[in-house]
Amino acid sequence: MKPVVDPMLKKRDDFEDMLEERRNSSDLRYALKCYTPVLYKGLTPCKVSELKQMVLQSDQLGYVITQVSKEKGVTSDEVTGEAAAILEEMAQRLQLSTVRFFAFTLSKVFKTLFRSICINEEGLQRLQQAIHNHPVVLLPSHRSYMDFLLMSYILYTYDLALPVIAAGMDFMGMKVVGEMLRMSGAFFIRRSFGGDKLYWAVFSEYVKIMLKNGYAPVEFFLEGTRSRTAKSLTPKLGLLNIVMDPFLKGEVFDISLVPVSISYERTLEEALYARELLGVPKPKESTSGLFKARKILSEDYGSIHVYFGQPVSVRSLAESRVNRSQFNLIPRHIPTRPSEEILSFVNDSAYRLVRAQEENMVLKPWVLLAFVLLQKQAAEEKQGTALDELTEQAVWLRDLSRQYGAFLHWPDHIPPSEVVSSSLSLHRGLVRISEGRVQLALEQGLLYPGFVILSCASYRNQALNVFIRPALLASAIHTAASNRKQEIYNSFSFLRNMFSNEFILCPGATVQDFEEACYLLVKTGTLQINQQEVLITERGHRTLAFLTSVLDPFLQGYQVREMHTQRHSVVFNTNGLTEKQFIPAVRKFIIKHLLTGSLLKCRLRYTEVLSSDLQKNALAALIRLGAVQKIKGYVGFTHLHVHVGLIG
Repeated sequence: MKPVVDPMLKKRDDFEDMLEERRNSSDLRYALKCYTPVLYKGLTPCKVSELKQMVLQSDQLGYVITQVSKEKGVTSDEVTGEAAAILEEMAQRLQLSTVRFFAFTLSKVFKTLFRSICINEEGLQRLQQAIHNHPVVLLPSHRSYMDFLLMSYILYTYDLALPVIAAGMDFMGMKVVGEMLRMSGAFFIRRSFGGDKLYWAVFSEYVKIMLKNGYAPVEFFLEGTRSRTAKSLTPKLGLLNIVMDPFLKGEVFDISLVPVSISYERTLEEALYARELLGVPKPKESTSGLFKARKILSEDYGSIHVYFGQPVSVRSLAESRVNRSQFNLIPRHIPTRPSEEILSFVNDSAYRLVRAQEENMVLKPWVLLAFVLLQKQAAEEKQGTALDELTEQAVWLRDLSRQYGAFLHWPDHIPPSEVVSSSLSLHRGLVRISEGRVQLALEQGLLYPGFVILSCASYRNQALNVFIRPALLASAIHTAASNRKQEIYNSFSFLRNMFSNEFILCPGATVQDFEEACYLLVKTGTLQINQQEVLITERGHRTLAFLTSVLDPFLQGYQVREMHTQRHSVVFNTNGLTEKQFIPAVRKFIIKHLLTGSLLKCRLRYTEVLSSDLQKNALAALIRLGAVQKIKGYVGFTHLHVHVGLIG
């Protein structure tokens, strides 16, 4: 077992505001500056047309083309033509002139929207060295549409090689804008392509050839899509498998994976995300929609912090984990399904990288205020919270989060009351201040409070990775029948398993997470632990009460999901229910009982249970725990059938 690392000993780089120079110099001169980035081993990048030819002439794609032509009974030339069409649809066409246009435009936009964009310049120096020595893969967190524009803007500003960026096909449908994104480095991939062997072969060869030949750093989002809740999403492994493949097959000496953490003080899509979580369909990406959204330019979105993490060597990750000699048994050009060993290695690496993103997220004061205000709302304190009391609780939470290793941006040279007032002012659309008391801006009606609460929850969620392990331990202590350490561990293990879709909890690390939680709570004076027992100290009750409340909205959401399943078990077992029908059905069930107050098993205190994300994760947990079974229906749909209730 690895020793638990004290999170308080972590040293992180300092930040510099990159907008400061932009505010004091010409944007046009900046956009037209001499741009001479360091390239991989000093190679001259091939032209876009040459890159496409390399893909179409690759041995692996040739092998797949032969296979597909036999399966479909058509000529190889026809399949090659299809592959060329896929590549044409997919490929980027990076042009410096378009990059310069974006640099000029984004400078104007960013100076209007944000007070500062703070970068750890030491991280950029590490990235520059990595780009020179090895193929590089950039892995930013994904909380906003702004992420990929911001990444390219930063790299251009600091004279680093611009990335080629995996983008969803929905962006390609945006007139003019889609092509401009393509010319700034975006390559477009379909959201899903199932068993389409030809598409997969073109896609994987395209990415691998760009990477191996040092064309540019490859950038994609490990989470696959934007997180609407600001919690990290379970990583998607497809692209990570592809970019690791050249190393595993001995085609490059090493690959550097660079986790990047992007933290927004106020998210541009705040309102959009809350509506989506309440069941309002996501609007289709369009150029007209982009122009309609220009009203955001009149708003203040605070600051952004972007932290470029330590490059992670794939070679180091694979050492003693992967036997690469297995790849010598089959010619490299023959596609093979990854072995269980490789799948496990890639999965563990993905979780490690997402956790690195989480640990370097910069938390702003509003994140802590959202914690306090949501807990007050759940406690039904209708008169709100006195500003002095809110400040005291935020300062207490600030100190606790720092003890747990949070990367917190709280200006200590400013009085706490001013820090709190400034943060409340920035988020004035979500709070109401009257006669020195603060409360969430909840209006009459059901969905508007849901909208405000889910918006606040998205900020609170930014800090969940800091508290999740201690919170699981606190809830385990609360639910265990005794203070015996083994019994508390068993309860911790069950809760951790139940919430494995909800939070980033690395597979197979239950003991390590338990030990980390114990270490933090003992170190901060909350618990005393010996070989047999876990004891709460006199001063530990306040901390444990807070930590238990961290999980309460999620526990209640899972409870409601299970209650809905039990109450409708006859319907489910008779007719079945598709997964798409299930979430709206649960929302209808919750709204009905919120209006009537008729939930029998528990008082419904958390409007957050309306979140479609929470309902989806609860369903996944019920299936994994055996409370619900998925059965392939006779019409090709997946149906859900109830077994037994497991969540008390």
